[in-house]
Amino acid sequence: MDFQSVVFYFFSTVIVLAALRVITARNPVHAALFLVLAFFSAGGIWMLLRAEFLAIALVMVYVGAVMVLFLFVVMMLDINLERIRQGFWSYLPIGAVVGLLMIAEMAIVLGGKYFGLDGMPAPAEAEPGYSNTKELGRLLYTEYVYPFELASIVLLVAMIAAVALTLRKRKNVKKVDPAAQVAVKRDDRVRIVSMRAEKD
Repeated sequence: MDFQSVVFYFFSTVIVLAALRVITARNPVHAALFLVLAFFSAGGIWMLLRAEFLAIALVMVYVGAVMVLFLFVVMMLDINLERIRQGFWSYLPIGAVVGLLMIAEMAIVLGGKYFGLDGMPAPAEAEPGYSNTKELGRLLYTEYVYPFELASIVLLVAMIAAVALTLRKRKNVKKVDPAAQVAVKRDDRVRIVSMRAEKD
C-alpha cells in the first residue's frame, strides 16, 4: 500500500468517525466542531484528487463562514436539550429504515463497474502551467452550464421560500409605504396660515 492510499484511508476514517459524532454528540457545540473536523478531512481528500480549488473553497466557505455562523447561533440560543430528546426513540424505526436504504444505495453505486476503483483510476499527471481553477471554470460554463443554471434557480427558489416563510406581518410595527411617500402633494402636508404681524 502506497503513501497516498494510507492518507486516503486515514482521512476517510476521520470523516466517518466525525460524522458519527455529529449525530451522537449530546452537546450541540461539540457536534458543530466535529462537523468542522469532517469538513477539514474532506478537504484533505480533495487535495489528494488534485482539486486544490475545491479543497480551499470547502475550508474557507464552510469552515470559515458557515460553521462559524452555526457556532454563534448555537452558543447564543438557549437550547433545551431535554425537550429536543423527547420522542427520540419513537422515530428510531423510521430513521433505521432510511439509514439502511442509504447504505444500500451507496453499496450499489460504489460497487458498480462505473464507480468502482477500477472504473475511477487516479488522475493523470498535470501538464506544466495547468490551472485547476481554470479547468473547473471551463467545464462549469461549457459542458455543465445547464445543470449549473438549474442549481442556481433551485437555490433562488429556496431563498425566496425562506424569506416568504419568515416574513410575518405585525400590526404594531411602524412602517413606511414608499408609494404613498412618492404620491404625496404639497397641499396634503403644508398649510399656509395668514397671521398678523406682531411688534415688539
